[in-house]
Amino acid sequence: MSRLSRLISVARGESPADLILANAKVVNTFNGEVETGNVAVCGDKVAGVGDYQEAKEVIDLNGRYLAPGLINGHTHLESSMLDVGQYARAVVPHGTSSIVTDLHEIANVCGLDGIKYVLDCARHLPFDLFLMAPSCVPATHLETSGASLGPDDIRRILRFKECIGLGEVMNYPGVIFGDDAVLRKIESAKGKIVDGHAPGVSGKDLNAYIGAGIHSDHESVALAEGEEKLRRGMYLMIREGSTEKNLEALLPLVTDKTYKRCLFVVDDRHGVDILRDGDIDAVVRKAIKLGLDPVRAIQLATINSADYFRLDGLGAVAPGYFANLIVFEDSHDLRIERVFYRGRLVARDGKPLFSSYQPEGGRLTDTVNVKPFTVEALKLKASAESRPVIEVIPGQIITRRKQMKVSVRDGLVVPDTGRDILKAVVVERHRATGNIGVGMVTGFGLKRGALASSTAHDSHNIVVVGTGDEDIFAAIREVERLQGGLVVAAGGKVLDSLATPIAGLLSDESLETVVAGLERLERAARDLGTTLPAPFAALSFLALPVIPELRLTDLGLVDVNEFKLIE
Repeated sequence: MSRLSRLISVARGESPADLILANAKVVNTFNGEVETGNVAVCGDKVAGVGDYQEAKEVIDLNGRYLAPGLINGHTHLESSMLDVGQYARAVVPHGTSSIVTDLHEIANVCGLDGIKYVLDCARHLPFDLFLMAPSCVPATHLETSGASLGPDDIRRILRFKECIGLGEVMNYPGVIFGDDAVLRKIESAKGKIVDGHAPGVSGKDLNAYIGAGIHSDHESVALAEGEEKLRRGMYLMIREGSTEKNLEALLPLVTDKTYKRCLFVVDDRHGVDILRDGDIDAVVRKAIKLGLDPVRAIQLATINSADYFRLDGLGAVAPGYFANLIVFEDSHDLRIERVFYRGRLVARDGKPLFSSYQPEGGRLTDTVNVKPFTVEALKLKASAESRPVIEVIPGQIITRRKQMKVSVRDGLVVPDTGRDILKAVVVERHRATGNIGVGMVTGFGLKRGALASSTAHDSHNIVVVGTGDEDIFAAIREVERLQGGLVVAAGGKVLDSLATPIAGLLSDESLETVVAGLERLERAARDLGTTLPAPFAALSFLALPVIPELRLTDLGLVDVNEFKLIE
C-alpha cells in the first residue's frame, strides 16, 4: 500500500493510525474555532480530526489544546549566537517547527559556503528551515563585507530546494532609484515571494517600492506607518525581537478586516531571551496579554505565515497537513508541553528529545582577518567644536543623528563620560583592508572600559564602544585572538569574553553555556556603567547602514536618510 493509499485508509477509519492524540481541544486556524476531538496521525501527516480510536499509540491529552507548530516568518538565527543544532535544541521545545530566514548574516561573512553550511545542518534536525535568497550581500556599498552575491548567485540560490523566495530587500534606495543590480535580483525571483525592508518609506516612494514586486515589511515601528503599508497591499510582519520591540505599537492594526495580512516575527532574538521567555511563542503570549484573542494570536504565527509564504501542508491541524503539532494546557499562557514534528515527539516539558548535529566538514572558522594596526589608528581629529553623534534608542534599532559639542584635547576628539559621549570604532575584519571607521556615540552610559563584538549587522566587522583608546584596542585584539566573539575590557586588560568562532558569529556551545557567558558579560558591562538593558544587542546594530538615522561602518559615518558617507 502506498503512503497516500494508507493515509486515505486511516482517514476513513479503515486502518489503524500510527498515533492518536485523544481528547484534544483542536485549534482550528481556518475558522478560528476550537473543536473537541481525536487527531489521527499517519506517518508524518494528519489523517483526520474526529472520532478515531485505533492506533499503534494513543496519547490522551485530557482536554489540553492541540495547535499547529509555530512558524517564525522572519528571523536571523545567527542572532542567537548558537550553531544550527544548538539553535534547534533551543527553539523547538518552544513550539517553533518552521523558520523562514535569508541567512544574510552568515552569507555576508562566508557567502555561499555559509548558506550551504546552515542548510546542511538543518537537514538533520527536526524543524523546517525555509530559505529566502539573501538579496543584500553586501547590504550596501557603504561598508565592507566578507562576500558578495550578485544576480547570478541569487539565481543559483533560488534553485536550491529549500529556497522559497528572495529575502528582505534592504537596499530600498536602490529599488526606489532603479539600481540595475538590485532590480535584476528582484526580477530573477519572479513568481516567488519577495520580502521587504522599508523603514520609514511612505508616499510615492512606498508605491515605487511595492510596485517593484515587494509585498511584505517587518520594519514598521509606528501605527501610521504600518497602516499605510497595509493599505497599499503589503503583508505586515509585526516584529517583537530582543532589541526591536514593535508589537505593542502595531497590535491595534490587527482587526477582523486586516488580520489575514498580518503575521508575527522576531527578526533578531538573542539566546538570553530564548532561554528566559521563548521564541515566536513569546510573541504570541505577549499579544494575548495585550488583549488579542488567543486563537487569532496563534493564527498570526501559523496559518497566516504559511499562506503568505505558500508553505503547503503547514499552519493547520487538518487532513493531509504535516503533523507538526504543539500541546499546551492554558490558551492564555501558551506554555508548551509537547512538540511533535512530522508525527514524532521531539520535545517535552521544555526539553529537546534530539541531539545537536555536528557537520563532518569544516565549521567556517578562522574568518577574522585584521590588518595589523596600532592604537594611533583609533584617534579622531577635531575639525569643529561640534560633530554628528549617534544616539542609541533603548528598545529600538533605529538611531538618531545628534549634533553635539564634543571634548577636544590636543586637537583630538576624546570621550566625555560626564555627558555620555563615547568613542565608537568599526574595524574591517574580512579582507585585511585596514579600514577603520571612528565616530562618537551617546546612550551606552559607560564610565570606563570598552565593549567589543564581531557580531555587527550586516557585514559583521568588529564594532567597539569605549571610554578610551587603550581599552578599545585591547578589546579589538581579544576579538581577533578568539576569531570572533564578545569582549569586555578595562584598564587595558580583558575582563571577560565569549567566543563565537563559527564565522565569527556562532558559538559551538549549548544555549545555557552561551547565555551564562552573555550574562557574565552584561554584568561586567553594567559594572563599567552601561545603562542599556542589552548593551551587546545595541552594539551589534551600531554599524547597520540600512536603518535610520546615523551609523558607523569601517568606511566612516553614514547618514542613512541620505544613504551616503558623511565622514
